[in-house]
Amino acid sequence: MNEAVANRAVTVGPHSVGAGDRPFIVAELSGNHNGDLRRALAIVDAVADAGAHAVKLQTYTADTLTIDVDSPRFRIGDGHELWGGRSLYELYEQAHTPWDWHAPLFERARERGLVAFSSPFDPTAIGFLEALGAPAYKIASSELVDLPLIRLAAGTGKPLIISTGMANVGEIDAAVRAAREAGCEQLVVLGCTASYPAAPEDGNLRALPLLAETFDVPVGYSDHTPGIGVPIAAVALGACLIEKHVTLDRADGGVDSAFSLEPAELAALVVESERAWRSLGAARIGPRPGEREGLRFRRSLYVVEDVRAGEPVTDRNVRSIRPAGGLPPDAFESVCGRTFAGDVRRGTPVTWELF
Repeated sequence: MNEAVANRAVTVGPHSVGAGDRPFIVAELSGNHNGDLRRALAIVDAVADAGAHAVKLQTYTADTLTIDVDSPRFRIGDGHELWGGRSLYELYEQAHTPWDWHAPLFERARERGLVAFSSPFDPTAIGFLEALGAPAYKIASSELVDLPLIRLAAGTGKPLIISTGMANVGEIDAAVRAAREAGCEQLVVLGCTASYPAAPEDGNLRALPLLAETFDVPVGYSDHTPGIGVPIAAVALGACLIEKHVTLDRADGGVDSAFSLEPAELAALVVESERAWRSLGAARIGPRPGEREGLRFRRSLYVVEDVRAGEPVTDRNVRSIRPAGGLPPDAFESVCGRTFAGDVRRGTPVTWELF
């Protein structure tokens, strides 16, 4: 990753989001409220308690996403693991977050120190979210091809986060160009596999540095795999933002529960992703500051028996032991058979001056 991209950061609320910052963890509420505002508020509280940085909603209704038609084109394939055979309208009617919930959810998030923002799915959602003071917008993978929507979101001047599930390079390029031409100056592009749940082997994390270089942006990862292994690996490959769906308890069910984290898992993601980021260091080989004490205890040659002047060096009176301070172990062949110039006490590091 070139230095300019690596050093660029986006500001989301009070947070700097970039390669020089700890990973920005976004908890996606989605449909895991199960139709209950109290549960939705409890999820916000759990997200805050877990130490995440943001909670994200999805702002749509079934009627803003599709129409109520039950034909094969408007149904999810029968083979889908979670939603097979369901009509789009029915699924979105169940999963949507009522618009009159947004204000109390945003308010609870702010009270708990979280950034609250959303994915708008049509122009009316952007107008609604602007009135709520949303600090950023997320463009979902399926909406990446909706360039008018991207231009409208970008025109607000807010940071834009674009997810790239299913997209080819040309489609991503068109979306990025649309955002920039509409005035977006703060843009994050997310790697994503838009299957629910997603298999880890479909993660394609090695594309993250390529996304950063190709589009000159900081990158993140929107993850739908089970657990936290994939997003932590994404951090190692440059992801500065991680998005995961969150629920109170997978056993409670819900449209997204199968690929959502429970609060304890979210807390582990916050901790372990930051550890992964802190471990990256720089592209150089050599001892680290934390190894300074360890360097003192490398092996070297020491006198291990009291010797008199004129005695020869043997493998009985000179050995390779810890600590450092003497000649390197490989020097033994060069000193073996030499005679000591004076009396030497046991525990003396071997140096050329002894002979």
